[in-house]
Amino acid sequence: PTGISIDSNENIIIFCRADRRWPLFGSMPDKPIQSKTILIIDKDNGKLLNSWGDNLFIMPHGLTVDNKNNVWVTDVGLNQVFKFSHEGKLLMKLGEANVSGNDSSHFNKPTDIAVAKDGCFYVSDGYGNNRIIKFSAEGKYLFEWGKKGDKESEFNIPHAICLDGSGNVYVADRENNRIQVFDSNGKFMKQITDKTFDAICSVTFDKTGINLFAVDDFTFLKIKHRGSDVLIFDTAGQVQTRFGRSGFYEG
Repeated sequence: PTGISIDSNENIIIFCRADRRWPLFGSMPDKPIQSKTILIIDKDNGKLLNSWGDNLFIMPHGLTVDNKNNVWVTDVGLNQVFKFSHEGKLLMKLGEANVSGNDSSHFNKPTDIAVAKDGCFYVSDGYGNNRIIKFSAEGKYLFEWGKKGDKESEFNIPHAICLDGSGNVYVADRENNRIQVFDSNGKFMKQITDKTFDAICSVTFDKTGINLFAVDDFTFLKIKHRGSDVLIFDTAGQVQTRFGRSGFYEG
């Protein structure tokens, strides 16, 4: 699984690669995954309620569900962003299949999407372009910010993105080991970082829009995984709880 979210019934929606593996060397695969890649799972008993997305995606990555229960996904192999109905009907497609770019109509391995209450949405355009793009609800390009670097408003793989209750934008700036925070116009507000964080891979808010969650990934020489922590922050950006590789306990 590469992306996970919750629908309006609190069922779990997962974006998965089936048996597809990210190549360590060479180019991306060019054939779609034949298996169903979007799985909807009952929150109470774990049973599969529905599945779709076969023969559509090359390298699934990010998934989010908006307030109308639409399912948004990114494919880093296709360099595209998709919006589907909850039942799997294609509603919107952005980017040109199998073509990377850094203009207003192309992506370069986009990683995630965040949808605002008014339907506008943000794409973290992620591995190749190190930028955040804002679109209107209809998919019209509005503006962008970011480039590769480690200063304010710069990124080194913006890997995930989410919004708080006020519409501020939180970006998991993965290789800079931090979360950057912007207002809805892309103006830098603050960063959340700590020497104990490693690569910040995921970031999200709970339903109140107050409690911030993130996941980091600790590796040896960026090759061997040493474990991850789930980090829970208060409104000031201070870690209140962390669990995973930290501590000594079963699980």
